[in-house]
Amino acid sequence: MTSYCSTRGPIRRLFIANRGEIAVRIIRAASELGIETVLGVSSADRESLAARLADAVVELGPPAAARSYLNIDAVLAATEASGADAVHPGYGFLSENAEFAHAVRRMGRTFVGPDPETIELMGNKAVARECAMRAGVPTVPGTQGVVSDVELALGSSSVIGFPVMLKAAAGGGGKGIRVARSPDELATMFVEAQREALAAFGDGGIYLEKFFGRARHIEVQVLGDGQDVIHLYDRECSLQRRRQKILEEAPAPSLTAEVRDRLCAAAVALARSVSYSSAGTIEFLYDDDAGEFFFIEMNTRIQVEHPTTEMVTGVDLVREMLCIAGGARLRLRQDDIRLHGAAIECRLNAEDPDRGFLPSPGTVNGLRLPGGPGVRVDSMLYDGYKVPPFYDSLLAKIVVWDENRSRAISRMKRALGEIELGGIKSTLPLHLRLLGTEAVQSANYHTDFLEEWLAASAGC
Repeated sequence: MTSYCSTRGPIRRLFIANRGEIAVRIIRAASELGIETVLGVSSADRESLAARLADAVVELGPPAAARSYLNIDAVLAATEASGADAVHPGYGFLSENAEFAHAVRRMGRTFVGPDPETIELMGNKAVARECAMRAGVPTVPGTQGVVSDVELALGSSSVIGFPVMLKAAAGGGGKGIRVARSPDELATMFVEAQREALAAFGDGGIYLEKFFGRARHIEVQVLGDGQDVIHLYDRECSLQRRRQKILEEAPAPSLTAEVRDRLCAAAVALARSVSYSSAGTIEFLYDDDAGEFFFIEMNTRIQVEHPTTEMVTGVDLVREMLCIAGGARLRLRQDDIRLHGAAIECRLNAEDPDRGFLPSPGTVNGLRLPGGPGVRVDSMLYDGYKVPPFYDSLLAKIVVWDENRSRAISRMKRALGEIELGGIKSTLPLHLRLLGTEAVQSANYHTDFLEEWLAASAGC
């Protein structure tokens, strides 16, 4: 069976190189397109919900991600053995690994994502900044490319102005970032940051950016086919802990229509400048007071928070990724995309917020997930599921839609109140408390708000 959107070389069997809720999400989208699914799993994920839903399962290796989900040779061998003609990497793991994407293409398989060359280009954050500048997109004041030593870093920081962020050029997901508030701090942090970046990403390149402590983190969803690019509007992602997102919403409540138009146009300009194909996200810092935005980075993959965009636009982003990878042209025009209502996503993690977010693996029991109008749950959970201790703690994403933001907040409170989750601790209580704050209800928050609020709550 061929999918409704494939015009040449349709995908018939898809290998999914991921786990958890995103693997479930991809399986469901592929199934609706008549695509057979093969899931690569570690030995720890043999009994996962994704493994139960896939048409076939291939074991990649032992629980450690380095020996399974991050083992390129094992994933390629499993792909070949499965007879799959395409690979979807999801997010995390190998999703932005250009070496992996190149290897998939050399095997004669389709990589569901942008070209490897684009991943390389935008994966280096310093190079991505240069691309943004050439495309006329405002960038955060910072260095032109990587800085090789402490003396150059100190000289650059005197021009940029403190505080500055030290960022790994090959980094992503909020990792490898440090904030220096003085020359002494910068001198101390620079060597540490280089060492950390080399260990984490295999590249010790560091660049500097001006640090805006009370800015917002806004991102724009784009979709391209290598020839044309459209945007699907924006998301607010400022509620973060240790630079990891906790709660997201779409559209961003702080933007005026004029700023939104400029922001989305900038995102499209950058994506077009690199002939972007597939789903991608362009992230910005937004200064509320000045009404100015600055490019941070581009993520060349599907994002965890993509359901909020789907809820307010009605577009299935994973399905569109599969269609484009299968050879179809972008079937949507910009005029087809309309914003409708407001959506909120709460990430339910296996962590105990009352004990410093201590990981909480264990066996799920007494599970009840929410439902009703405008409620969506992207989950890896079932009663009796054993949450492994080896991976990211994300269990489920509770997503709601309603006709405006105030009603969406009320609906989210109702949905969260319906959840029963025994056997493990989760961030459910945190979300209920957070939604009750005046700052969140009025959308008067910034990227430092959550950590400041948590610190103040702990001191009470």
